[in-house]
Amino acid sequence: MAKMGTVWDRTVEVLNGRTGMIAPIALLGMLLPSIVRDGFVAFSVPGTPSFVLVGGLLTLGAVVAMLWAQLAIVAIATDPATDAVSARRQARSRLLPAVGITLMLSIVALVFALPPLVALVYAGFDFTAAASGLSVATPGIGNAALFSGLYFLAYLLLIIWLGARLVLLNPVILNERLGVGALRCSVQLTKGMTWRIIGVLILFAIVMLVSTWAAQAVTGILFRLALGADGITTATFLASIAGTIVTTAFTALAAVFTAQLYVAIREKHAVP
Repeated sequence: MAKMGTVWDRTVEVLNGRTGMIAPIALLGMLLPSIVRDGFVAFSVPGTPSFVLVGGLLTLGAVVAMLWAQLAIVAIATDPATDAVSARRQARSRLLPAVGITLMLSIVALVFALPPLVALVYAGFDFTAAASGLSVATPGIGNAALFSGLYFLAYLLLIIWLGARLVLLNPVILNERLGVGALRCSVQLTKGMTWRIIGVLILFAIVMLVSTWAAQAVTGILFRLALGADGITTATFLASIAGTIVTTAFTALAAVFTAQLYVAIREKHAVP
């Protein structure tokens, strides 16, 4: 069974030796597409057809670019002999399966998130009023609200568990050239490590969220002071860039870590 301490040490070694290769890929595939999308959202008029269409296309493009960057970073972190050109080529060749599986998982997650919303609709819950901050007290809503609360709690726990079991999805898609079968392979490889992986994921999420919030809060204050009341939109956008930079760094780190976790687990499985 792979030790998390060893995996982390190997992750640090990869970052120390290959950051020069990883950084341009993270910049091109993670940071820039997100900044373009956020910039459009910040300076466009919400609710217009162009906002929905262009915003949706930019979001889709950002997701695809991020998947490509993650695959390329996994390639760099998995094999020391892989150079940047080879990593990009491998990522391109496995991008379509990664996008397809991501889309499939997103649809499944959406479908399973619908039952409590349907229950609230049938109970007469006014989502428009709730979004506006108005009172939404409705006779007979109690049972539906209780069901929805318990359902979402179970849903969240299931998502966390599945996230741990599918944490090796990208390394498997890339290195074992699997499609849908990568789901089963990732689940098999993480057997017996679920709780340790969940612990790492929760810790990682907390650190990333706190760091991102801190970066946005501090830079947001500074930009608002510098730009004044007339530059709130610009200040908010610039602060979001600071948060995106932090998120990009953590996402690249996660890709390296999962690659090294995959290598460590495969090494253990190879031991007779």
